[in-house]
Amino acid sequence: MNSPHAVIAGAGIGGLCTSLCLARGGWRVSLYEKAKVLEETGAGLQLSPNASAILGRLGVIARLTPFALRPNAIRIRRARDGATLAVMPFDDAERRWGAPYLVVHRADLQRALLEGIARESDIRLQTGAAVAGFASAENSVAVAIEQGAIRLKAAGDCLIGADGVRSFVRQRLGADSASFSGRTAWRATVDAVSTPPELRREEITLWFGRKAHLVHYPLRGGAVINVVAIVDEDFRSDGADFWSSPGDWSFLEARFSGWAEPARKLLRVAPDWRKWPLFDCKPIASWVAGRVALMGDAAHPMLPFLAQGAAQAIEDSGALGEVLARGQNIETSLLAYQEMRCLRAAQVQRESRRQATIYHFAGPAALLRDMAIRALGPQKMLARYDWLYNAHPANGHEG
Repeated sequence: MNSPHAVIAGAGIGGLCTSLCLARGGWRVSLYEKAKVLEETGAGLQLSPNASAILGRLGVIARLTPFALRPNAIRIRRARDGATLAVMPFDDAERRWGAPYLVVHRADLQRALLEGIARESDIRLQTGAAVAGFASAENSVAVAIEQGAIRLKAAGDCLIGADGVRSFVRQRLGADSASFSGRTAWRATVDAVSTPPELRREEITLWFGRKAHLVHYPLRGGAVINVVAIVDEDFRSDGADFWSSPGDWSFLEARFSGWAEPARKLLRVAPDWRKWPLFDCKPIASWVAGRVALMGDAAHPMLPFLAQGAAQAIEDSGALGEVLARGQNIETSLLAYQEMRCLRAAQVQRESRRQATIYHFAGPAALLRDMAIRALGPQKMLARYDWLYNAHPANGHEG
């Protein structure tokens, strides 16, 4: 009897991780990625315990260990004067949540996943090939693949749409499209030796400002600092560089002119900036249609204010691997996946949207926010994330 076969559209973090989870569960996988070369986009990535637990079971964390950093804390600072509002210690993260909290370069995680895939004979990765159509039959899904000017046919027992926020599979299923949120993320990596010593601490630093916030943390043994500035602004682009357009430093210089000097110096020393539009979408009612299912940004695009975009895609991967390894009816299994994940992801979407408002407060609202953070203290602040970070042995979360 042949092993069941899954077709996956998209080889981002979610698609790669799902391939590994399914292969470990006895599936053959054909993974199609429209980009000709898998290049890293963005830079730093936070892997909270709900995600690192799943990656650990796949052997990915072991391959990441030489490159990953375990931050000692999250430090929250006020933009106008640099005052520390709170320090949430992570020294007890693994005991508290069941897995480590890590920060990694996206390229290092991608490499670790690809190394795992190379060890799996049942995974076939094809770049320069995009899912361009599909039709469900009673016991299979027929899939059209575009590879340059060539159109090929494929078939699988199921199709997983892991093709991102502008998902073709999502569009074909008739789900609402994500829309621009009115915010952009500006990203850069900075040589650590050119930054103030206080900004090189092995911790994640989060600055709150008016209609903007800043996040930075060290990567690759502290050699570089990953910097992300998220600002409220309009965005217009219809070019090929839609997802990673050059950023004009003068814009950031004006927007962050009233911030404390350490933050402004960090922004000044960045050699170049790339910016991404941030997309958001209300939770959709269904991720599944027969033998076709959505996952990751295709299912639940979310703002990055809880740093959960990649983590939630990894949770999806773990859940898909679990339900499809049971050997039950595939349609029923995919509905079980949806039941496991839909409410959870919707909650993270909503909380990320709420955090977006809180992070960018100004005036009296910002003053009240800062007073509330100081009043809570470190342990109560940590407890507010237990619902999100707790690693469950079965599917990577509980809540």
